[in-house]
Order: sequence, then structure tokens, then C-alpha cells
Amino acid sequence: MDIRKLQRTIVDALEDVKAQDIQVFNTEALTSLFDRVIVATGNSNRQTRALAASVRDRVKAAGGEVRNPEGDASGEWVLVDCGDAVVHVMQPMIRAYYKLEDIWGGKAVHLKRKDDAKAVAKTSATATKAPSRKAGSTRARGA
Repeated sequence: MDIRKLQRTIVDALEDVKAQDIQVFNTEALTSLFDRVIVATGNSNRQTRALAASVRDRVKAAGGEVRNPEGDASGEWVLVDCGDAVVHVMQPMIRAYYKLEDIWGGKAVHLKRKDDAKAVAKTSATATKAPSRKAGSTRARGA
């Protein structure tokens, strides 16, 4: 699976379960083991497990590979190995303590959000529409 498609699939899966502070880092220059590290926050054990499950299910459905997830039992920090991308779903205290952004955060990847693409399409569609005239307006009658 293409890395862009993989990272988009993962981010969409995280957004669907309301992950917070999703960050994607390009690690191609740092390691040959994987190309992306994705870090996200869940507010409870239940949410972190649900976020990890969402990622696993979406990546598998898209034809990607998911290797053994780690940390599912405790739910404080769940790691999902998706081959070219490694996903860390952490609770806020754990994320603040380990600061993975300091380790992998050399080169952040900026993704367009699903909502941004829809907003751009909607804006361009409304911008190309001609203004409509009401049948009963004074301009239409020539007054």
C-alpha cells in the first residue's frame, strides 16, 4: 500500500473515534524500519483501545498489513505496527511523560483534513454559480 494512502487511512480511522492531537512524522531519514510515526491521544483506556481497533480494522480493510499490536491489555499506550507506519495511541499523562514528538518529530507531515477538501469543493462550487434574480424584484422588471 502506498504510504500516503496508508497514513490517510490511519488518520481517518483515528479521527472517526475522536482522537486528539494527531501528529504524523516522516521518519524515512531516521530509520529504515518504517516511514511514518503517527501519535494520537485518547482520554481513557477504553478510547485508546477503540482507537487502536479502528486503525487495525481500517488498515486491514484497505488491504494493508497489521502486525502484533502491543499494550491493548492496559490501554494506557497502544502501539499498532502497520508495516511502513507505526501508530502510538496514548493517554495524555503517558504522552507527556515519554514525549515521542521529541524523538521522531524532526519532520512533521501536514495532511489535508477531510473537512478541508469538502470546504474547498463547496467554496469553489458556490463561487462559480451565477447570482440568481428573483422574479418579483424591481431589477428584473426594469424599474
